[in-house]
Amino acid sequence: MDALDVRCGASTDPHGTAAIAGLFAARYPELVRLAGLLGADDPEDIAQEAFARLLRNHESLRDTGAALGYVRATVCNLTKNRLRHLRIARLRIPPPSPSEVSPEQTALLRAEHRAVITALGALPARQQQAIVLRYWLGLSAAESAAAMGVSAGTVKSQVSRGLAALGRALEEHS
Repeated sequence: MDALDVRCGASTDPHGTAAIAGLFAARYPELVRLAGLLGADDPEDIAQEAFARLLRNHESLRDTGAALGYVRATVCNLTKNRLRHLRIARLRIPPPSPSEVSPEQTALLRAEHRAVITALGALPARQQQAIVLRYWLGLSAAESAAAMGVSAGTVKSQVSRGLAALGRALEEHS
């Protein structure tokens, strides 16, 4: 049975849960990685919530083969909303001092990796999403556009602008 086709499970599984379970088994790590690369501090929770929403809403999908795109878009939206909420919450909390960063965290993050992630995090949300979807997940422009809810041309322009901004930020860092 094709894990992406909810209709396959419809005859023996009226709720399509088997097909969603197959999609979960096949794509959960990818969606956790997507949420993490988009800046979520709880990527596992984001991916799980996206699948929970698919389970609740899969019957309302116009194209039952669009479950993967639905879950990707949900991960992008949940991450964006969570980051917006955290930004507001952090306005009330003073930032940690550099001495509060644990030695283990410092040892795990190489300077180059931190610079790229920092520069990526400073990009506008659409540029960040487009770059992560295209280059970290390796999606096509069309797949990225579906996940972001925009046209493929918008993805291409956001990637172009984002890469230019990343290049400038990394030049300034070095």
